[in-house]
Amino acid sequence: MFGENLTLGVVIFAALADSINPCVFGVLIFLIAFMNKVFKTRKMMLLGGLLYSLVVYGTYLALGFGILRVTLSIGFASSFYIVVATIAIIAGLLEIKDYFWYGKGFTLQMLPGGGERLEYYTKKIESMQSRHPALLMFTTALLGVFVVLVELPCTGAPYFAILGLLAKGSYATAVPLLLLYNFIFILPLLIIIFVSYFGASSDKLEAWRLKHRGAMRLFIGIFLIVLGAYMVYSIL
Repeated sequence: MFGENLTLGVVIFAALADSINPCVFGVLIFLIAFMNKVFKTRKMMLLGGLLYSLVVYGTYLALGFGILRVTLSIGFASSFYIVVATIAIIAGLLEIKDYFWYGKGFTLQMLPGGGERLEYYTKKIESMQSRHPALLMFTTALLGVFVVLVELPCTGAPYFAILGLLAKGSYATAVPLLLLYNFIFILPLLIIIFVSYFGASSDKLEAWRLKHRGAMRLFIGIFLIVLGAYMVYSIL
């Protein structure tokens, strides 16, 4: 047991639920198609994908550490715990709704305009890559930061719930658990990058995502409701 209300299993399952979010998969498949186009060799595409995953890991981790540090330093842990428990349950209901009525009504998605801005940025990068090839890796890293920020409304519920649980303990205990959480979070990204490297097209990956996105939403929704209910129960 890592603290009164947290186990290693909860962290692992939350990270898995977060990592299979269709938002994450959709953006990554789009970026793989982009990298296949702008990087001249498959090896460079692989390096670009690994760099993107590393930046996502670092950005997500920095956000977690920042939120946790502020929460613990101002003594907001108990209130934050209640807030994220409520968010987890509401987000879970919305995810389950999308299993039956995908995209209908209010849904968890990227920040408004995020997809359009991402497409705009990738086109700008593509137009300048022949003149400034050395900038490709740098701009790929910047895209990783941008994607994490615009995806947060879609992907953040499991992460915030875990941060709420961690805020009930000590910062020292939270550090290794956050490192583990974020490593598990990027594992599917790494798998998709290697699958693409060995020949799977972005069209096939996108077809797989569309086929299974409802089931992914359902799994995430059920987990979030169970986690949120557990958190409420621990308060009571």
